[in-house]
Amino acid sequence: MKVVETFINGTNTILWSYVLIVMLIGIGLYFTFRTKFVQFRMIGEMFRLIGEGATADKKGVSSFQAFCISTASRVGTGNLAGVAIAITTGGPGAVFWMWLIALIGSASAFIESTLAQIYKVKDGDTFRGGPAYYMEKALNARWMGVTFAVLISLTFGLAFNSVQANTITSALSESFGFNKVVIAIVLAVITAIIIFGGIKRIAKVSEIIVPIMAGAYIILALIIMVLNITELPGVFVLIFDNAFGISEVAGGALGAAMMNGIKRGLFSNEAGMGSAPNAAATADVSHPVKQGLIQSFGVFVDTLLICSSTAFIILLSGLYTSTESDGIVLTQNALDASLGSWAGIFLSIIVLLFCFSSVVGNYYYGETNIDFINTNKIWLLIYRVAVVGMVAFGSLASLNFVWNLADLFMGLMAIINLIAIVLLGKISIAALNDYTKQKANGRNPIFHVTNIKGLKNVEAWGDPTEK
Repeated sequence: MKVVETFINGTNTILWSYVLIVMLIGIGLYFTFRTKFVQFRMIGEMFRLIGEGATADKKGVSSFQAFCISTASRVGTGNLAGVAIAITTGGPGAVFWMWLIALIGSASAFIESTLAQIYKVKDGDTFRGGPAYYMEKALNARWMGVTFAVLISLTFGLAFNSVQANTITSALSESFGFNKVVIAIVLAVITAIIIFGGIKRIAKVSEIIVPIMAGAYIILALIIMVLNITELPGVFVLIFDNAFGISEVAGGALGAAMMNGIKRGLFSNEAGMGSAPNAAATADVSHPVKQGLIQSFGVFVDTLLICSSTAFIILLSGLYTSTESDGIVLTQNALDASLGSWAGIFLSIIVLLFCFSSVVGNYYYGETNIDFINTNKIWLLIYRVAVVGMVAFGSLASLNFVWNLADLFMGLMAIINLIAIVLLGKISIAALNDYTKQKANGRNPIFHVTNIKGLKNVEAWGDPTEK
């Protein structure tokens, strides 16, 4: 086992210190320029579409519900424990690199989610899709799609769900003294009830939990910032100084800040990783770009709002130099220091909502990819049982090895997906041009397969002979 751990740690260092930093930033910048800064120039349209999706009455999954499913998966351990770990291991400068990867990566998020919408397939009265589907249909590379599908099912459905369950157990045990075995059993039972109910039940649960948990946590962080308003300028100086300071460069801390910020930033917002497109594909919208914009906005919500909330809570408390290795406990301690013991207890409830919503969202990513690999329902049943088992296991186990394994799988997933979206990005850009042209003509954009010349293997957007 020691040899395996050494190999995984060494591979992660290479992946995250060199390969993925270059790919994520380089490809994010490439799509930022190719889309003419879509993540900034169309921010108003993103807000409008979120409101439109929230009020839509759909038989299947609305754009807002799809946004909530992806946000449910994004918002979890990475926003609470992950940010704390990034700051304690990489210093306050890691926060800057989280921000940067979100601002740049949101362009990649737009590309991948638009592709997922274009190549989605009908599944009863709902849709499913994601990177595995566009790899097979657009690149004619089923082997690539299957490889990705296996990685995401293992990473999100099993490894990440163990991590989320472990965080819930640590928080509830720390604040209330609950027995971990009891927590494991309750979590496993509730998870089973929801995931065996299918995508509509998952969408409904996410639609309720996500706005409540995100709103409550951001309000808590704002209260702390208002109470410490005079110290806020110093926090920004601390972040930027540690991100670029001479002492950090000389001491090698700059590399640690970059690696930890980018790694935890990606773990949290998932931009370019290929996970959120699985949720984006479920939405019933009139044009693929609508969901691409909504999912791009989701990166901002995750990192610029929720991750930043955790960062400010920790930095304002002064506990960022703490030797506490458990990220969620550090976040709880920071809240206790700022607002009193009640805040740590309140965080435990937020953690329960954050992490449990991630369990539900993560499960769905695996489900749609299991269906891609093999539509025989026995495999889906096996996967569901495995998810419930890993939730119970994660609640009780020490998960350093699982964290490292998840980082490895996440890195490999990201590389495969980033290669695919670079090859296919022109399709999303053509869809964006079609969308903006229709908007300029005063129309509510509607997509048809013939809107993009030469588009093939598209099932959900009409027959070419119809128009």
